[in-house]
Amino acid sequence: MPRLLAFAGSARKGSFNHAVARAAAQSARSAGADVELIDLADYALPLFDADLESAEGMPEHARRLKEQFRAADGFLVASPEYNSAYSPLMKNTIDWCSRPESNEEPPLAAYEGKSAVLLSASPGPLGGLRGLYALRDLFLNIGVTVYPDLLAIRSAHHVIGDDGSIIDPKWSEKIEDLTHAFVAFAERHRAGS
Repeated sequence: MPRLLAFAGSARKGSFNHAVARAAAQSARSAGADVELIDLADYALPLFDADLESAEGMPEHARRLKEQFRAADGFLVASPEYNSAYSPLMKNTIDWCSRPESNEEPPLAAYEGKSAVLLSASPGPLGGLRGLYALRDLFLNIGVTVYPDLLAIRSAHHVIGDDGSIIDPKWSEKIEDLTHAFVAFAERHRAGS
């Protein structure tokens, strides 16, 4: 079964998207996938700067994170919407992990041959869907095959409890259905690559 890396594009404590990433990871495990759930807050990265990279090389946290991206077959991504797009944390993470560390390393090695499923949660009526469209385009442009179904959880404050659990059975079932379907998709994608 595929090895998946799950993460949210938010560093906020009590983030709805952390809760969704955790629920998606648990569901994907129940479908047989090997899933590692990480918190991007544990990988403090400077804002991407080519001059910094030139002078000091890739930061250690970026190197560690990129290794995890490279080792995964696919990604479970829960991304908040910031002004109709994805978060700066998400973009900075993707940018640092895209960087080659030598002339021998192929371009976008952390993304080549990978697949991803995209979810979001928001208190608003669209659930972060506009941000997922933008993120889908970004992933497609760097060579990630994005699962066609997106899941945007609206009115997240009624769906996710104070403890981070999914308290609405309807949304819990939607997360499970999506992630189970994605695990099968990721396995077919891995086998075909």
